Amino acid sequence: MSTPFPIPANENERLEALASYHILDTLPEVDFEELTLLASQICQTPVALISLLDDKRQWFKSIIGADVRETPKEQAFCAHTIVETEDIMIVSDARRDARFAANPLVTGDPNIVFYAGVPLINHNGYALGSLCVIDVEPKSLTTEQIKSLKILARQVLTQIELRKKVTELEASNTKLLETNTFIQKFATTAAHDIKNPLSSILLTSQALQMRLNNTGDHKSRSLVGLTISASKRLLTLVDEMLNYSNEPALLLSDQRCLQLNKLLKSVVELIDVPHSIKVNFPKVEHTLVCSSVALEQIFLNLLTNAVRYNNKQQGVINIQFREEGDYYNFKISDNGIGIAEKNLQKIFEKAVTLDTLDRFNKKGNGLGLHTVKLLVEKLQGNIHAESRIDEGTVFVFSVKKNL
Repeated sequence: MSTPFPIPANENERLEALASYHILDTLPEVDFEELTLLASQICQTPVALISLLDDKRQWFKSIIGADVRETPKEQAFCAHTIVETEDIMIVSDARRDARFAANPLVTGDPNIVFYAGVPLINHNGYALGSLCVIDVEPKSLTTEQIKSLKILARQVLTQIELRKKVTELEASNTKLLETNTFIQKFATTAAHDIKNPLSSILLTSQALQMRLNNTGDHKSRSLVGLTISASKRLLTLVDEMLNYSNEPALLLSDQRCLQLNKLLKSVVELIDVPHSIKVNFPKVEHTLVCSSVALEQIFLNLLTNAVRYNNKQQGVINIQFREEGDYYNFKISDNGIGIAEKNLQKIFEKAVTLDTLDRFNKKGNGLGLHTVKLLVEKLQGNIHAESRIDEGTVFVFSVKKNL
């Protein structure tokens, strides 16, 4: 009977670490095969292998000079390597070693006599397995061979880590593609669903305006005019959103020369701003070159929130602007209900709500600020919030100039 294999003190954690690489029972890969071949040639042994140890077996990711894919763990030399050394384990003659003399791999095929193995220890200190070389005769390695085998072992571990990152990236890309496809379909459907009633409102308002032309009711005609103007603006926004949902690259490529205060005025006209809240624009008009639809969406969200979460009898929203280097910098401050400091980072996360009712007794859906953050980052900028409870909130964001 062979000597029972030793078990690492951190075996459960080690097995979890090994499982996280999703490498067991995968097909042969050239990168690993080449490193194994180099190990065999450098150490001048007929057999070389990359061995990974789970709870019951040693499985070979790559093996040169033998035709076997795994062996029981109790027969694995590598089970000793990962416990007894962090450097290299060398067995010159297994027939004379009490640990392995009765091992079936020594007494029978493949008749192991010489063994040298370097443990594959990841960055968290868990030994996943080893890079080994084997011979059927007593043998020793030179200092240079030992040094080279250790270098190859590091390269094997690098390939294992790289393979894990590539696998994770592929999974992430697949999930992102599925999400983007869903969002695109949702945006397209939502845009069409919004356009239909908006078009009806516009047509009805225009018909009503024609009838009012002969009544002399100038006040009603003015109100209908506002409805027509807002409907046309909303239809334009919906069309722009639809274009961007179908071709996201337009967000960066479709840069326009725009007047900031003019853009802000058109955004405020789309918001139900109570008479008790005053919105102050920058004192001087500024000309920007930027994605107008992205900037509109950012301001629409931030200003809507500033209005919704203002509980003061006299609400104030100040919008400031300055250019600095390659960036346009904006600041939107209000005297509303404020946000607790512990939530200032959380508010930009997807679907996060703070269970706070707005001035209309409604809760948010947690998508607005998340969308704002995505748009700002898409414009190669950043955003953060500052706030004090019951004193107000300041949103500061930047977007890169189109130079």
